[in-house]
Amino acid sequence: MPPKILFVHSSNETFVKLDRELLINSFELCDLYVPRKFPVSFGLYWRSVRKSDVIFCWFASWNSFWVILLAKIFRKPSIMVIGGYDVADLPEANYGHQRGGLKKKISQWAMGLADILIPFSEYSQSEAIKNAGVRADRMKVIYIGVPDLFVSLPATARERIALTVGKVEWANLKRKGLESFVRVAATLQDVKFILVGEWVDDSIEFLRSLAFANVTFTGRVDDDKLLEFYRRASVYVQPSLHEGFGLSVAEAMLAGCIPVITNAGSLPEVVGDCGFYCNASEPLDIAKSIEIALASPSRIRGKCRERILSLFPMQKRRELLEESIYSILPLKK
Repeated sequence: MPPKILFVHSSNETFVKLDRELLINSFELCDLYVPRKFPVSFGLYWRSVRKSDVIFCWFASWNSFWVILLAKIFRKPSIMVIGGYDVADLPEANYGHQRGGLKKKISQWAMGLADILIPFSEYSQSEAIKNAGVRADRMKVIYIGVPDLFVSLPATARERIALTVGKVEWANLKRKGLESFVRVAATLQDVKFILVGEWVDDSIEFLRSLAFANVTFTGRVDDDKLLEFYRRASVYVQPSLHEGFGLSVAEAMLAGCIPVITNAGSLPEVVGDCGFYCNASEPLDIAKSIEIALASPSRIRGKCRERILSLFPMQKRRELLEESIYSILPLKK
């Protein structure tokens, strides 16, 4: 019988779903969704932990803390993926548990209880050390796996489109650079700027008040439509102040989009020398980088794709996650 994994998460973001798909093929998986704002009943935590062999949590938060604590009580091994808001300290964007208060304490306690911590980038590991006081020897960096949904570079001609993808909410205007993306469109009015992402709050009205006619806000789109945007766009723009990984950037590169990014967070790990770097607070600098990317030879698109295929394959993450899980399972007598 395969080991029973309790898969604990508080969101259904793409990177979480990818891990679930990887693990369900090799283990008996029990999915425990614990919303951030509304904790699941303690009795459900209790029963779920008791019948599992290994606890696998995404992010250190209030809800995962209780699960990890029960795992300790029942002597069940545990793994926790970290690297986003749980280890971040970004007051200028109102982002990160490590800014202080009870959330900081809870997240640090949760990380302290887990047997193995898995940051999904070198930068996330450095944040955990700096902001949360986690020892390096308690962590094992395993990059997120990026599935190849394109098979090859699109054969169709690229349009003069600058694309970015992200939830439209106040927290992301600065952190993800959505405000900068919209503002820079005013200086490149012969380029289409497309912002794809769910409208979470009324920040969309603020962005609309800044936008010129060459900016399109699509709202949430289905997967097929998103892939179409990746295939059509020439440039993918991510002028972030913070990134734990940058999955959308990697997806765009697989489709042959040339990235224009900042030097923030893990973005240099993902992009390397395949893109163009800019200053998030300087629209003119972002515009200049976009113009350079638009004028770049098409061979760079293949280079972008090959980098993601070589560094972030799904199979590699699967193998390393499985290795980590089996390393903490008690030996059967």
